[in-house]
Amino acid sequence: MPAEKLTHAPTPEHAAPSRLGVLLVVLAGLALLAPAMVGDRADGRIGLLLMIAGLVEILHGFRRSRAADQQAAWQSGIITVLMGGLVSQASAMVGGVVVLLLAGWFAVDAVRHLVTGLRGWKTSTGSGSLFLPALGNAAMVVALLLLRGRAGMWIVCLASALRILGTAWNIRAAAVYTAADSADTVLDDLGLQDHPQLVALGRRLEAEEQARAWVDGAWIVAFAVTLFAIHLGRMGLDRTALGIVSPGVAVVGDLFIALVVAFGFIIPFRMLWRGATRPAARRMWRWCGTESPSAPGRLARRTARAILTGRMRFAVQMRSARYSSVAAFSRGLQLGLPIAAILAAIVPVSGMSWYFDTENWAAGMWNGWAEQRTDVWRAAMGAAVPPAPGSSGASAYAVVPPGIVNGRDFAFIVIGDTGEGDASQHVLRDQLILASRQDAVRFVVLSSDVVYPTGAMKDYENKFWLPFKGVDRPVYAIPGNHDWYDALEAFAATFLEPDAARAAMRARIEVDKRITSSNERSVDALIARAAFLRQQYGVSTGGQRAPYFQLQTDRFALIAVDTGVLKRVDAAQLRWLEAALEAARGKCTMVVLGHPLFAGGLYQAASNEDFAAIHRLLRKHDVTLAMAGDTHDLESYVERYDAPTGPRTMHHMVNGGGGAYLSFGTALAWPKSPATATWAFYPSRDQVVQKIDALAPAWERPVWWWTRRFNAWPFSAEWLSAAFDFNVAPFFQSFVEVRVEPSMGRLRLLPWGVHGRLRWSDLTASADARPTGTTPDAFVEWALEMPGAGR
Repeated sequence: MPAEKLTHAPTPEHAAPSRLGVLLVVLAGLALLAPAMVGDRADGRIGLLLMIAGLVEILHGFRRSRAADQQAAWQSGIITVLMGGLVSQASAMVGGVVVLLLAGWFAVDAVRHLVTGLRGWKTSTGSGSLFLPALGNAAMVVALLLLRGRAGMWIVCLASALRILGTAWNIRAAAVYTAADSADTVLDDLGLQDHPQLVALGRRLEAEEQARAWVDGAWIVAFAVTLFAIHLGRMGLDRTALGIVSPGVAVVGDLFIALVVAFGFIIPFRMLWRGATRPAARRMWRWCGTESPSAPGRLARRTARAILTGRMRFAVQMRSARYSSVAAFSRGLQLGLPIAAILAAIVPVSGMSWYFDTENWAAGMWNGWAEQRTDVWRAAMGAAVPPAPGSSGASAYAVVPPGIVNGRDFAFIVIGDTGEGDASQHVLRDQLILASRQDAVRFVVLSSDVVYPTGAMKDYENKFWLPFKGVDRPVYAIPGNHDWYDALEAFAATFLEPDAARAAMRARIEVDKRITSSNERSVDALIARAAFLRQQYGVSTGGQRAPYFQLQTDRFALIAVDTGVLKRVDAAQLRWLEAALEAARGKCTMVVLGHPLFAGGLYQAASNEDFAAIHRLLRKHDVTLAMAGDTHDLESYVERYDAPTGPRTMHHMVNGGGGAYLSFGTALAWPKSPATATWAFYPSRDQVVQKIDALAPAWERPVWWWTRRFNAWPFSAEWLSAAFDFNVAPFFQSFVEVRVEPSMGRLRLLPWGVHGRLRWSDLTASADARPTGTTPDAFVEWALEMPGAGR
């Protein structure tokens, strides 16, 4: 053949067993074992594995030599990614809809394979094996529908594992081109293989791309290093494992977003444009690509040729990416990283920070780690820091704020989920100081999530000490899930007595077999740092011996319980809780939990036996009030139930509006039949809607419409409402003042907002929630009768 003329098409090869196949088999095994490995939170792990498998198949589709195989890979990969997205958000979806939707996607794939099989039956030998994929997917549909609600997460695991194994088989069976075929296929789409000059140009462009590969790689590395520096500067320098790894995880998230942007948007749109303009490009090549430089219209031809050469270079790049996963990865990052960098710069203030801010993705990773270790850590800490000598029952792990006298009235403040360190926290600061400095107030309790996103000591100054400067009463706290992400070290150093904090942190290090960045020096440094900040800001902490505590008088008991990450307690804390509740029998008992039993109008322990057991224990001991943070708003419920000794009433409050972004899902999707007949919540739906209507930019309007029109189905409005996290006025943060008044035989709950005491007109409530004769302009107050009142 002529030296520079393409005379034959490259010969495709079948993929031999490769590292991709091995990877997918491993992913399938991990999906199948996920419930045993991570327990009830397996949905996120399985969803991630599915999405990885889907992306692998999508990328592999670019290497396939037959157009039908390419389309099959892309269709199958997209379906797998969507399945992964559904499974990963199972906990945010309504009821068991995830299994129904998963069955739906298997049904879509069954139909797709059925159509493919029918086409193959007409054009080939008619082998029945063409219909096996359709039958397999149909079988999964039947299995999912029949077993829905019976096998729980295990059927989802099995379906996901089989899906990933099917992806591995598809990759194994598909015919692919090799990287050596790149230059010889660029001109195929144009039909210009018989033009030696263009063949030579294509091969020259390919050689140039290969020669500059190291430059592109260096550019990507430089971009990644720059992003790491940005995240490190924004997240703060911390030489612990948490502080070093978290910016790295954020960069990995940036790279992932870059690939999604490149392969999900930039490349598809460019390829669509190229396909639409290919006939014109073919004519232009014939007009300018083979003419001599002396032909008429030289400038116009040179301009057209330069444009067409750029198109051909992009074609070479895309063809190389099709045939090489390394080239595809590099090209995707080159195209997507600038957009990812822009997102990294603007999302903290764009109203979408909880989705696209990859710094929060790091928090998600630490959540998966902490949820499996919290009970182990807390048990070790409790064993190392037992109650004070001689204490038991009402005195075990008791706190002793000054001014508490039996029979005397007093008050305290409970505030939850404070630690954002931004306007949503600082806007409540003046009211917190004003309320806490009332003569009757003796102390302050933080009911969850002192510091976001990972509870690290480096964040405590801006997110705890500074916002609480001016609070001159003792401050006690129970941790939220975010506080456990650094193994509770910063929390312990801040709120535990120094000796107790040191013993607890040492015990945690030992139970982790010293496989940790913490050591004796770092423990001493944390305790010293907390002592320094305590002195500088004048906030009184360090008065408790554990992440849970109690305070009991002759008529009242306050019991604060650490429910960790998974809404449960370890065996040692359970024994303490039972003893504390027994000591409080016959008193007005208030329990502060890390998680609420009722939130968003729904019962939160329905699918969590450990949490339900805590609820039964509170009922058994006639607890008057259960208050909790975690959900970021203010809610009130009245639970009426039958006890062996007769009808009982327990009041519940969500008190998590102390500074974090608000949980708008409560207002936007309040159920028609709430879990209790008597209820109230703040802010109201009208307040939320007015704020989002006023502030949502045009690009968020479709999401907002979907949220309002369909309650964000199949997700929850609570989950999707995080898209509207506008950190500007009006604000609806809140906290609660608790007044213990044995002189009147009552416990009063007074909620505060950013402008002072809340009024009934601020709340949405059931008809019987507001006391008879109270006007909408009256201050909100819940008065609970103390047991034995009137004796």
